[in-house]
Amino acid sequence: MAAMMTMTRRVGKYELGRTIGEGTFAKVKFAINTETGESVAVKVLAKTTILKHRMVDQIKREISIMKIVRHPFIVRLHEVLASRTKIYIILEFVPGGELFDKIVHKGKFSEMESRKYFQQLVDAISHCHRKGVYHRDLKPENLLLDARENLKVSDFGLSALPQEGVKLLHTTCGTPNYVAPEVLNGQGYDGAAADIWSCGVILYVLLAGFLPFEEITLATLYQKINSAAFSCPFWFSPDAKSLIERLLDPNPKTRITIEEIRNDPWFQVNYIPARQNAEEEVNLDDVRAAFDDIEDHYVTEQSRHMDRGPLIMNAFEMITLSQGLNLSALFDRRQDYVKRQTRFVSRESPKNIISTIETVAESMGLKVHTRNYKTRLEGVSSNRRGPFAVVLEIYEVAPSLFMVDVRKAAGDTLEYHKFYKSFCAKLDNIIWKPKEHLAHPSLLKAMSS
Repeated sequence: MAAMMTMTRRVGKYELGRTIGEGTFAKVKFAINTETGESVAVKVLAKTTILKHRMVDQIKREISIMKIVRHPFIVRLHEVLASRTKIYIILEFVPGGELFDKIVHKGKFSEMESRKYFQQLVDAISHCHRKGVYHRDLKPENLLLDARENLKVSDFGLSALPQEGVKLLHTTCGTPNYVAPEVLNGQGYDGAAADIWSCGVILYVLLAGFLPFEEITLATLYQKINSAAFSCPFWFSPDAKSLIERLLDPNPKTRITIEEIRNDPWFQVNYIPARQNAEEEVNLDDVRAAFDDIEDHYVTEQSRHMDRGPLIMNAFEMITLSQGLNLSALFDRRQDYVKRQTRFVSRESPKNIISTIETVAESMGLKVHTRNYKTRLEGVSSNRRGPFAVVLEIYEVAPSLFMVDVRKAAGDTLEYHKFYKSFCAKLDNIIWKPKEHLAHPSLLKAMSS
């Protein structure tokens, strides 16, 4: 096969690899700290985008908050770097994916497992509240799992640090199904009580496998949330039911507090509070430098290119992608369809793969944008509430063997899962299905070398 392009990109001491997440305003890339060998995630934001959408203050706030709230159950922000055109937020790499994906896969959790995650969530949120930080967008998509299945709260983009002397917040934000009634009413609300309501919805979802409040129209959804019109399934224990009813109290003044949650008999079972290291001194100089003095403070950004072709995924990236050398997810779509980031393998030529993807996408009424070996598909979400977008990128994982990485870029996650299954069914003629789902010998050889 013709020589492929390898692209190594360095930002300061970090070697950037594949894209592991994509949103409207940012990409998240896997990277290696070349000085320590540590895996990190790098959130990349274009300065032009930040300025165009007037997001400078919001991004600065998110970064500052993540530096302030250092806790074992919160994704750690290491540092912030900037080039002349981009901001790089260096974050802890959390390999276990979203709690949301695990819920979709399992349906519901046992009380023991639900309690463990809820205890870790309460510990993290309690720490935030002590620092005067309110998350305001708590939901399973923003709760990640590390390699030991411990919770990591992420995405502080909607968090609030109230101004001095101001007790109530007024911005309506968050995801409707998880938002407290007082937030929807627009009368001003206590950020701590609003977060506790969201924790209650999350606990209900963990135990039930479905939402307490779910309606087709926003008007009826808001009505149910305002009156706290929900019922607990028969399998909830009396103690779990009692706690959820106190968490989902529509009156924020009588709603259970963090301290009361910690004293609750159901919560207390096997509870071991997080061991917190000594308070670290937080330095925000890098944040200020990244945004305020960009012409004077920037890092070297280097790219090295060879011949054009799909990116080559090296053995190390394959190991982190397959999480502990379990390669079945790369080759078995049935195991992998529940994940936000999905993928399939093909032995067709990259040009044929791209051509087939474009043809199928257009037949589904999607707009197609292809550049090199990366394709973005755009449409409107089924509920017409906003855009729906998917990004597909081709990697060479062994000679004549290509992995197509598929990522949701915009829209509802459950809708993306349905789209992925339907899309793959139409691509069946180019998807390689090895016998007994054994990995390609060349791939195994590459990974063992």
